[in-house]
Amino acid sequence: MKLAFSIAMRFLSSSKVQTLLIVLGIAIGVSVQVFIGSLIQGLQKDLVDTTIGSSSQVTITSSEEDNRVADWESIISEIDSLDLPTELTALSASADLPVFIDSGNRTLSVLLRGLQFPESNAIYKIDTRLVDGKIPENYREILIGKGLKEDLEVKIGEKITIFTPDRTVETLEVVGIFDLGVASLNRNWLISTIDTAQSVGDLGDAVTSIEMQVSEVFRADENASLISEALRNPSLQVTDWKSQNEDLLSGLNGQSISSIMIQVFVIIAVSLGIASVLAVTVVQKSRQIGILKAMGLRDSTTSFVFLFQGLALGVVGAVVGIAFGLLLIIMFSTFAVGPDGEPILSISLNYGFVMLSAIIAISASTIAAMVPARRSSKLSPVEVIRNG
Repeated sequence: MKLAFSIAMRFLSSSKVQTLLIVLGIAIGVSVQVFIGSLIQGLQKDLVDTTIGSSSQVTITSSEEDNRVADWESIISEIDSLDLPTELTALSASADLPVFIDSGNRTLSVLLRGLQFPESNAIYKIDTRLVDGKIPENYREILIGKGLKEDLEVKIGEKITIFTPDRTVETLEVVGIFDLGVASLNRNWLISTIDTAQSVGDLGDAVTSIEMQVSEVFRADENASLISEALRNPSLQVTDWKSQNEDLLSGLNGQSISSIMIQVFVIIAVSLGIASVLAVTVVQKSRQIGILKAMGLRDSTTSFVFLFQGLALGVVGAVVGIAFGLLLIIMFSTFAVGPDGEPILSISLNYGFVMLSAIIAISASTIAAMVPARRSSKLSPVEVIRNG
């Protein structure tokens, strides 16, 4: 083995330009894999965060006509005790009901959301999205979005009058302004405590939904299935974000497939290049190989010479490629920025993926060297020396 490795390094060093070109080819392939893969993973993460990062990923609602979930505290306790496939990062209840606001010249239809504070902050992050004021604590205190504030022209401390579909009139005090980053929500949500929403909607002790988020968003459906089996309540319906966002999932799957296809074609191109160059090397070095065989070099050792070449080229190319890939990521994050100076896309650097790309490149290089290795083992020293 040591002799084969020594000969392999001698062959590589004797053709420096050829060796450099192979290393650059592998490095470019690995850098493309690392950059494109990280870019697509970052895009997927941004899409998921934007669409479901601040919303319920597993939701329990009532399948009855009154849309009420009774005994919700016991249900939350039962869910909390379950051994779920992926950890819950948020678990809270909400009481929602449509209400109307008479703004003088028109009637606005909005949604009054009674949230369970502070548990709901893990989902909606209301505490960090306050523009002004405070979180509702007392009865009949509400938050309004900055868009609705502009429409109603109200200030903190002022009161607004709402009426429910059954014509019940209520007066609520504005204690804060929020900005969820979505214009429609900023104009259509009123946020209060659960007690306020239950009273306004005449819900009693019931809520309208129990909301959850999970640590691994793509396994939310597994949690939903297990929770549904554990509750075994026909009046309750357990849904997950995946079943509600099939178009988004199709888009994410399409991105993943395109990333895999790019990587596969890059690996094929790199492998063919290495195989063809090492095959030429067999012809170029056939005289030296013939002499070595005549001196007693085994066929298996001859094969290992080219396998070691493929392995060495793969290792060096992978290391250089990872460096190139990280440089591309840094350059993209530095120069591809928006008006606010922030990167237009957050690239997700997964070290496991980077190492996998390197291992694939090294494996492909070694496998590509098998063809010329086999060919070299079949060379006859007598014929090679005779033919010059």
